[in-house]
Amino acid sequence: MEITTDMIKELRAATGAGVLDCRKALTEANGDYQNAVDYLREKGLATAAKRAGRDVFEGMIELYSHGGGRVGVMVEVNCETDFVARSETFRNLAHEIALQIAASAPLYITAQDIPAEVLEHEAEIARARAKEEGKADKILDKIVAGRLEKFKDEVVLLRQAYIRDDSLTIEKLILQTVAATGENILVRRFQRWELGERLDD
Repeated sequence: MEITTDMIKELRAATGAGVLDCRKALTEANGDYQNAVDYLREKGLATAAKRAGRDVFEGMIELYSHGGGRVGVMVEVNCETDFVARSETFRNLAHEIALQIAASAPLYITAQDIPAEVLEHEAEIARARAKEEGKADKILDKIVAGRLEKFKDEVVLLRQAYIRDDSLTIEKLILQTVAATGENILVRRFQRWELGERLDD
């Protein structure tokens, strides 16, 4: 199939990829637009993962208030350069992450941030529940492991399903922006407040 200039322009506008990458993607996909998009996404995500070790000292602190001021979020998202920090793509990502935190109330950024004692406590709860359900002893460990993974999916920001598209995790959403900007991006810290919530002593 002939790859036209218009096809390349359309794909480039949708993905932000370079002309040569768009031409290659369309060639690999035999002119199929959606397959070409998928090809670029996969290529971009693979490249993005390699950038994860690069230093990030620029970025922004995004503030978001939801429900007429009933929920407030502050999140620091970092990138490598001020140029990217000022881009619409990066600012949109920071806003989407703040929305995610407001809606889904994560407790940690990564699974590594969960204290060992919290995981031990959750494992005890999962084991006790499995026993109450009459599960066989020989499969208890497997059940506990599965429920711990589900717990992590619920409380870890990067593992949560993106509220606008549950086929994506927040980590994959960030990697897409890394692929688009060519810079490492990191959520450094966040805080979420809910009106009337109980304060720890």
